Amino acid sequence: MCLPPTVFAAALTLVWSSIGSASHRSSRTNGLATSTAGAQDDRPVVLVGAGDIANCEIDGGSGARATAAVLDRIAGTVFTVGDHAYPTGAAAQFQDCYDPSWGRHRARTRPAPGNHDYQTANAKAYFDYFGDNAGPDRRGYYSYTLGTWHIVSLNSSIAADRHSPQIKWLRSDLKDHPAQCTLAYWHLPIFSSGPHGSEPQTASHMREAWRALYESGADVVINGHDHDYERFAPQDPKGKADPKGIREFVVGTGGAGLYEFRRIRSNSEVRSNRSYGVLVLTLGATDYSWEFVSGAGESFQDGGTARCTNP
Repeated sequence: MCLPPTVFAAALTLVWSSIGSASHRSSRTNGLATSTAGAQDDRPVVLVGAGDIANCEIDGGSGARATAAVLDRIAGTVFTVGDHAYPTGAAAQFQDCYDPSWGRHRARTRPAPGNHDYQTANAKAYFDYFGDNAGPDRRGYYSYTLGTWHIVSLNSSIAADRHSPQIKWLRSDLKDHPAQCTLAYWHLPIFSSGPHGSEPQTASHMREAWRALYESGADVVINGHDHDYERFAPQDPKGKADPKGIREFVVGTGGAGLYEFRRIRSNSEVRSNRSYGVLVLTLGATDYSWEFVSGAGESFQDGGTARCTNP
C-alpha cells in the first residue's frame, strides 16, 4: 500500500527527529516516561491508532492484521481507544489475536481500556499485557507529553462523575500541565451516530471529562466503541457547534467488525462504516492535521487541518 504524501512526510519527520534525540529531554508525567522536545524543537510529531481491534472470531482476525500492516509504515506514537482483544479481553486473546498483529507495536503504544477489556476481572490481562505503558497503579488513566502537546488517556470503564477520583485527577492534571494544544482519548463516545450513540448511559458517562477538557481549551477527543469512523465539527459539552469547542473522532475501525449507522448526530461531518483503518494525527506547535488511512484494498479516506483553540 502506498502512503499518502502527508503521512509519508510526517513519518519522515519522525525518523529525522529521532536522529537528533540528544537534544530531547525525558519527562515523567503521572508515572509515564515520555520524550519531550526541547524548547528549540517544535517540529510536528505523529499520533496514530484506532480502537476495537483484534477479533479472531471474525475472519480469523484479518481486520487487525490489515490495520497493523498500515501501522508498520507509519512512524510515531500509537494510541488505542479500547477493546483490544475480543470477546472478553482474556490473556489468551491478547496472546493469540492481538499480539500477532498490533502487538508488534506494543513498545510505542499508549493504550486506553474498553468495556471488553474489563470483561476479564479488573482488566487484568490488559494491564498485564501493556504494563507501564497503561499508566500507573492499574487505574487506567494517565497523561504524557508528545512534542508540544499534552495528551491524556482516560478510563471510561470506571467512575467518571464530578466527584470521582478520575475527574478530580483530570482537572488537576490539566491545571498542572497547561499547553497550547491538548488531546484526550478514551473508549466510550459522548457523541456518535453509531448504534451506541443512542444509549443514554454511554452518551453521558464521560460528560464531566468533556466539560473539564472544554473548560481548559482542549482541542481533540478520540473515542471508539462504535465500530465505524466519524468526524465531528468542534462542539461544546452539550453538542452545540462551537468554533472554540472540541473536535471528536470516533475511530472504532481497528479490525473487529463494522457497525451500521443509526441516527445521524448534529455536527457530524464525515462518516464511514465500510473501511477498517487508522487515524493519523500530525501535531504541530499551534495546529494539527488528520488523515484516516484505510487498510489494504479499501478506498475511504478523510483528511484536514485545524488550528489549536489556544495558540
